[in-house]
Amino acid sequence: MTKAMRMMEESVGVCDGIIYVLDARCPASSYNKNLKKTFGSRPVLYILNKCDLADDSVDDFVKFIRGRGAACVKLNAVNANSRRDITGAISSLIAEKQQKSLAKGYNRIFRFMVCGVPNTGKSTVINLLSREKRAVTGDKAGVTRGKQWIRCDGFELLDTPGTTPPAFENQTFAARLAFVGSVNDDILDPDDIALALLQTIAEKYPRYLEERYGIGAGQPLEMLEGVCRRRGFVLKGGEYDYERGERAVIDDFRKGRLGRVTLDELSDCEGMDF
Repeated sequence: MTKAMRMMEESVGVCDGIIYVLDARCPASSYNKNLKKTFGSRPVLYILNKCDLADDSVDDFVKFIRGRGAACVKLNAVNANSRRDITGAISSLIAEKQQKSLAKGYNRIFRFMVCGVPNTGKSTVINLLSREKRAVTGDKAGVTRGKQWIRCDGFELLDTPGTTPPAFENQTFAARLAFVGSVNDDILDPDDIALALLQTIAEKYPRYLEERYGIGAGQPLEMLEGVCRRRGFVLKGGEYDYERGERAVIDDFRKGRLGRVTLDELSDCEGMDF
């Protein structure tokens, strides 16, 4: 992450603006306050991506960020029809600079840095804007390794590796990033993720557990065992296959099979400098 931050600091000087991609399920948790210093005075467009996986409270986050004077749109970057939502916002972001440029007699190419924590869909946003698969995508953290410039209609985008805070000061935010796949699964214990995720869903969306697994809210381990029973994850001898159950819970959540979930509360954004 230190290398990624250094790369961004070296490149931001040639950029006219910033496209900051947040996960709509956890806009506060996926916001890295350390990046604000890197942006300087450049205008920022915040994109709350994967809004199709979040509940309707995503609109409240959009209003909150706009209320702080920043540009913000919600988006499902895998939907081609969402392209106009971003292009319109980008045009508004650089309208003044573009007018000044045209008044001087030239129409230059504007450049934007695309950034955010891992697995928020930065590369998917870039592919949407470029109308073709130019950036590598994946459903896990750490797919983008280096920077690359990508030409779009009338502007260029700089794809950057995902950046997370150097230390997780807020463990609640850290857990939510683990739930959505913004922390490398290889360094995490799936037991901890699945059990904590089940507890979170039971507290906020208990009906989803009934609808998906036929279980009620309870102790995390009991809920996981209920998932295993429902899905037939039972080993020889009658023992539960906890590993398969954990993978199923995590995958169901990340793919939206549990339902539309927003992990953050609007109050989590208080004090954030958008």
